Amino acid sequence: MDGFRIGERVEVLDEAISGLVQKVEGDRVTLVTDQGFPMQYNAKELIRMSGTISVSNQQVSQVKKEKEAPRGKAAPRVRPKERQAPKMEVDLHIHQLLPSTKGMSNFDMLNIQLETAKRQLEFAIDKRIQKVVFIHGVGEGILKEELHYLFGKYDNLEHYDADYQKYGLGATEVYIFQNP
Repeated sequence: MDGFRIGERVEVLDEAISGLVQKVEGDRVTLVTDQGFPMQYNAKELIRMSGTISVSNQQVSQVKKEKEAPRGKAAPRVRPKERQAPKMEVDLHIHQLLPSTKGMSNFDMLNIQLETAKRQLEFAIDKRIQKVVFIHGVGEGILKEELHYLFGKYDNLEHYDADYQKYGLGATEVYIFQNP
């Protein structure tokens, strides 16, 4: 099929809009609707309305259905780096967990962070998520040490420093072994 020509009558496939072609730039077609509004569409979204051939609404809707019909599922292409990327990230910075820490001791904040980490880890195990990154920040390393102690209580996982390029030294990645 050759391209659209200026002045040609077209209809939009996914919408009840028709009009005359005003401008064609590559695959972009500008049409002026019957109400006088200019609109831009991709050429694939338009069908030519021929003045000499009678086309019923049933035929047009059939063409629209064919156009909208789902095609065979093409698997999304996943790059090797993305394939290794963790499925879940948990940011344990206290300002991400609470609106305010006013009146709280460091001990209270640490307990909230650890409870959040434990709850999210249990969620990941329950939902069979294999990789989880816990972002704890660098700080003095107390939260990191407590997290490592928590992770050591589980038999079905191992933990290690997360991707340095992405997280620096402030994150730990957990790999959860899935039992068959």
